Amino acid sequence: MTEIEDCGERITEARLWRDNGWTAKVIKNDDDDGWAVAMTPHGQAEPALVGPWTMGRDKKNPKPLDSAAFNTLVKTAAEFTRRHEQQLHATLHQQIAIATEGGRISISLDIEPDEENPSATLRAQDASGALLAQVRVPPSFRLTRASASAWAEAGFSAQALRGR
Repeated sequence: MTEIEDCGERITEARLWRDNGWTAKVIKNDDDDGWAVAMTPHGQAEPALVGPWTMGRDKKNPKPLDSAAFNTLVKTAAEFTRRHEQQLHATLHQQIAIATEGGRISISLDIEPDEENPSATLRAQDASGALLAQVRVPPSFRLTRASASAWAEAGFSAQALRGR
């Protein structure tokens, strides 16, 4: 992280803008002769989004950043980040409802992504939210309607989950 990226002061230069928790930096596009803009949230070392940037009138240099462009870039980058976070949350926290003789049961899988020791917990709750069962499963466990139903039919036995 550079000194400029580390401080929180507002900057409004032709190729560098910082405001509203974001930094926009116009950079040379390594893939072709054009330009790109990198949008980095404050406090992050890596950009959350890198996209193409418009050439200026001379068709050689980039168009300078301005307030309207920066605000649009912030909105786009924030939306991209929000969608990424939602997708990650959906991957790490899954839930399926199944019907059993005793009523509807909610089966949830919560994965803790740890680089050294990832883990996952499978839970069953009845319609009122009371915990019926909870077991640790490998983070690679696939929660499907079939696996949830098989677990419920086996009385929520941890042994019923082996090999799944």
